[in-house]
Amino acid sequence: MTSTNAPSIAFLGTGSMGGAILSGLVASGATATSPVIATNRTPEKAAALSKLEGVTGVALNENPEGNREAAAGADIILIGVKPGMVPDLLAEIAPALKPGAIVVSLAAGVTIATFESILPDTAIVVRSMPNTPAVVGRAVTGIAPGTRADAAAMAAVRAVFETVGEVLEVAEDRIDALSTISGSGPAYVFALIEALTAAAIEKGFSPEEADLLVQGTFRGATELLAASDQTPTQLRINVTSPKGTTERALAVMSDAGLDQMFIRATDAALARAKELAAGS
Repeated sequence: MTSTNAPSIAFLGTGSMGGAILSGLVASGATATSPVIATNRTPEKAAALSKLEGVTGVALNENPEGNREAAAGADIILIGVKPGMVPDLLAEIAPALKPGAIVVSLAAGVTIATFESILPDTAIVVRSMPNTPAVVGRAVTGIAPGTRADAAAMAAVRAVFETVGEVLEVAEDRIDALSTISGSGPAYVFALIEALTAAAIEKGFSPEEADLLVQGTFRGATELLAASDQTPTQLRINVTSPKGTTERALAVMSDAGLDQMFIRATDAALARAKELAAGS
């Protein structure tokens, strides 16, 4: 986004995901040219938000009209409240939206149809699924167009999310599946780091030594993958000497069904996403 005709942005709800995207935008310098209003319940959180460059925090406990006022002045509105709160929030802001406003969902399980059924016909809806590495500019965000989202609207939304990482445009019927991979994926990685750290401690390393060994290894491996023209499979083979220690360890993981475990885990996450979409 450039300083010329930069869109004004509103974050309605700055919880974990909205806060991650906002933090990434600030770190990227985007808020210096694209003013942001961010709403939250408490004055304390609003004050903290206002300390960020280019951000105005609004406390809803002090200004009950804050969401409506923020939405009225914004070109792009990101909806970051909990899924169950989305319909009431949309009904609240619907009369205030200017024609052509782009409303972006950050809420898991809430469909484009729900958004479009509540908002006016002049509103453009885009559904997104970012992830928390947005805080460090390493997000992977899926975006899906609503029925009124043209190429210009999608480009505007893509520009927002590209300030905090990579963007993949998909049809809405793939968003829930995407959420089980990139949306939940950071938690899977952290769980693996926790498990390997516990193994290092069991081998006699101190917690500090284990953190250095494990976190450094994960960081190095991912940076090697990013810098290499080889596939993860080839890089794994490079480390795995025939009849060596790594081969023996990987055999244990294979016997434990590691690949099938991830299929089952992501299937479970997808089933839960469908439950959320159904309101349960």
